[in-house]
Amino acid sequence: MKKQLLILLFSVIVLNANAQNWGGGIDEQDFNWGFSFQYIASEFKLTRAPNWQDIFLDYEQNNRPITDKLNAISSPISAGFGIGFVMNYKLTKNFDLRSTPTLVFTDRLVDYQYALPSLNVPSDFTDGKWQQKVSATMVDLPLGIKFKSERRKDFRAYLLLGAKYSLDLASGKKVNDEDKALIYKLLKNKKNFASYEAAIGFDLYFEYFKMSPELKVSHSFGDVLRHENHPFSTPIDKAILRNFTFSLFFE
Repeated sequence: MKKQLLILLFSVIVLNANAQNWGGGIDEQDFNWGFSFQYIASEFKLTRAPNWQDIFLDYEQNNRPITDKLNAISSPISAGFGIGFVMNYKLTKNFDLRSTPTLVFTDRLVDYQYALPSLNVPSDFTDGKWQQKVSATMVDLPLGIKFKSERRKDFRAYLLLGAKYSLDLASGKKVNDEDKALIYKLLKNKKNFASYEAAIGFDLYFEYFKMSPELKVSHSFGDVLRHENHPFSTPIDKAILRNFTFSLFFE
């Protein structure tokens, strides 16, 4: 899929190399808008607590052990997608103020590997492995400065630096686990947090619009997990959210 996408983008550049398209007159406008589609790869950068390997004791059942010693904890990359809008204001010939509000649907994963399967955990835990899925429906509100190169026919490269505020619409709704045993508790997002981000992309001009493929990385400023006293939250001291995003903007 990635190879086909690169071939498509290269073909677009070649087909438009011999003539300069109008692009809907977008370069003459002080303000323009559009829409976007995004593919998002997410992971947590985990910092372990000092006692992260300790056996977890059930404080509700006279400190009965409910997990074995934890050998490993990690966060594999998981996929998501987003749809959003583009609002772009031209500051100067080469600098724009840019915002791309986006509705994002994504899951974040955390894997746990225990020394031995415990007798007090669910049947699908018997190999010592357990995975937590942190589901999120986010509204991302970014603001950045876009630095554009000079236009060469129907091509222009750019860099973008900025920050964003994220609000989790699903926080507290799909993860109500108050009546569940400790071994069935879930990891949860904070309801809102901020991130910094950087991107590289290029503008391709067509007759009536402009398309902009973009690669972006974002990093939360701090911990994004709600810390609770259960076997899957206690081993984690801090979880930084890191996103890698491929976007297509149409303006």
